Amino acid sequence: MSLNRRRFLFLAGVGAIGGLGLGAFARHSLTGTTANSSGRSPIAAPPTSAPQSVAIQKSAIAPKGLFAPMRGDVRIAVISDLNSAYGSTDYQPQVDQAISLIPDWQPDIVLGGGDMVAGQSPSLSSQEITAMWAGFDRHISAPLRQAKLPFGFTIGNHDASSALAVSGKFLFQNERDHASAYWNDPSHDPGLQFVDRAKFPFYYTFQHKDIFYLVWDASSSLIPRDQVAWAEKSLASEVAQAAKMRIAIGHLPLYAVAVGRDEPGEVLADADKLRTMLERYNVHTYISGHHHAYFPGHSGKLELLHASALGAGPRPLLNSNLPPFNTVTIIDVDLGAASTVYTTYDMKNLQVVDHKTLPRLIAGPTGKLLRLDVQESDLTASERALTWQPSS
Repeated sequence: MSLNRRRFLFLAGVGAIGGLGLGAFARHSLTGTTANSSGRSPIAAPPTSAPQSVAIQKSAIAPKGLFAPMRGDVRIAVISDLNSAYGSTDYQPQVDQAISLIPDWQPDIVLGGGDMVAGQSPSLSSQEITAMWAGFDRHISAPLRQAKLPFGFTIGNHDASSALAVSGKFLFQNERDHASAYWNDPSHDPGLQFVDRAKFPFYYTFQHKDIFYLVWDASSSLIPRDQVAWAEKSLASEVAQAAKMRIAIGHLPLYAVAVGRDEPGEVLADADKLRTMLERYNVHTYISGHHHAYFPGHSGKLELLHASALGAGPRPLLNSNLPPFNTVTIIDVDLGAASTVYTTYDMKNLQVVDHKTLPRLIAGPTGKLLRLDVQESDLTASERALTWQPSS
């Protein structure tokens, strides 16, 4: 992958304005045009204070008092894993806070990584499942509709798991029926320009502002062969290939990043084959949730955004001593360069995550991931020798 596809904001939050916090920052722009003698792009020294002009300069947009990233051609807000305890119809305070803040980032679209409600329990009645989706509508979906923000999402295992019984039937068919009923109700229109919605909300495609989005049903570890064939046909289509960028979304990630989720069933089966297929059709990024840990990485030519949980239960990263944290990620897309810039906010303090504090690489059971700004040639001998050690 060319380096100009991988641009980062390396940000460290300092200071506070209005109790929210405005971070001083340094940009690490991996364009390959300003490399120093080490071959790496220089990182500008952060200012000693955070001037007010940083947050209010033209095209630098964020909620009042927060660090404001420069807006790209397209701005995407990413949220994931919003739910709380099984059967919950309410949401944690940081979820409501994030939904109230999102319009002030002025995104073009909001993407959800799954687990919008708290199902995947055989004991839940139809009335309880209906109540969960009503709670989701009240806290998340209706506010986004009122803000006129399109919402592209993938189904999570707690929404409508695709896990199969021995008989070959869905274990959670009732939950899948309720999810389908909720999303196919015209009053819950997510505001998307569909290309193929025949199997919506489980797998479908849409386009928005020169980006083609493919959503598959990664609510369990196995994507059926016919659905993979559908994905390949969709990505090969004229409309997909005419887009300036292609993004895929699924709940389970291809590779493990979180403690307690580095085991079979918690990542997609045949991950390397799926990644190769996505690369074949020049998919830029695969966005996932489920692991409840934030990690922006890459494997081969594919960028991988692992979104942390916005709701309950954020998890620590593998190969890291960082405490777990809830996140909202703002992606600014440069369509001409086919590149992205991530600005990710820790919802505990609304400071921007300093990507340099994240592991340079993560070793999991099915392979290694490099942090988005790190190349294979950057690795030390000890890093190259790193192997997966089960976290539990």
